[in-house]
Amino acid sequence: MRSFHFNGSRIFKTGIAIFLTAIICEWFGWPPVFAVITAIVTIEPTVSDSIKKGLVRFPASAIGSAFAVLFITFFGNSPITYTLAAVATILACYKLNLHAGLLVATLTSVAMVEVIHEHILVSFFIRLGTTTIGLLVSTAVNMLVFPPNYRKDILRSIQSIGERAGNMLEQTFQTILFDSDANRQKEQLIVKELVTEIRKTEKLIHFQRDESSLYPWVREREAELQMAEKQLLFLHNLEFHLDTLLYIPLHKLMWTTAEREVIMHAVTELANDLKHSIDYDHEKHQCQLKNITDLFWDNSKGITASDAMRPTEFPPEFTILYELITIYDLVDKFFDPGSVKVAQEAKK
Repeated sequence: MRSFHFNGSRIFKTGIAIFLTAIICEWFGWPPVFAVITAIVTIEPTVSDSIKKGLVRFPASAIGSAFAVLFITFFGNSPITYTLAAVATILACYKLNLHAGLLVATLTSVAMVEVIHEHILVSFFIRLGTTTIGLLVSTAVNMLVFPPNYRKDILRSIQSIGERAGNMLEQTFQTILFDSDANRQKEQLIVKELVTEIRKTEKLIHFQRDESSLYPWVREREAELQMAEKQLLFLHNLEFHLDTLLYIPLHKLMWTTAEREVIMHAVTELANDLKHSIDYDHEKHQCQLKNITDLFWDNSKGITASDAMRPTEFPPEFTILYELITIYDLVDKFFDPGSVKVAQEAKK
């Protein structure tokens, strides 16, 4: 549903920009096609990007128009004109580092060959005028109509990543403790999906921060963005440790049934903390961590008590408990007092 809302707002804004651009061009008596092309590509995810790329697209379009006029003068409306206009525009934009405007400039250059028949110089300046209209209208529409606001998407995404990480944690330990022969491909796929979701959320935060120079309300929420970045960092570290657990070789584990139940209970509580962050209880969290830490040290005593028993590699029990303790520490840091407020905002 979020994805539809996001895409739908941009589609709607693009439609408005096209309509207004075409009306203004018709009012001036100019052909709207070039302005409409510019308006379509100028609706960016952020207003800041629309402005930055618009400043690149205008000179790029001017270059494309200039090459079209130049080659029409020499060769008229012929196949070589299309070829030279397109290739020259691409090379010039590439050399001048106008990559964001390369596509629009090339389309403008090629399209102009077809429509210019007389008054070549006048046509050139008209193209600059229509390009300017397209840039200004689409940027204004992007700024004023449904201005980009990714705040709720960011908060909900962090909440969703935490919930999925909790499910993943519980499923992983269920496999480790009670079903070591199970196929782990599904769990590995879930980890990859978590990484993808984290990357998308990082991009949304980048988009939101880009708007700080244009919207005061974004600057006022900078602390919230920093908290979101901090939580994403912890979630990324959590994903790393979950991935490590998937590649631990599971020989016959030496834990008793009672010890396995203690570990699974601690994991279930930890998973519930991630899935229901508003109900996070620090004292309960520390109590479960102590149980796991005690088990960790008890297991370590058997390894360090005798030189003859010391292996050249860490036993899987040792590594699994170490990773679980590390995850407990990460989750405790994840639930900074300010992050609970963020989770509550995400529910709204």
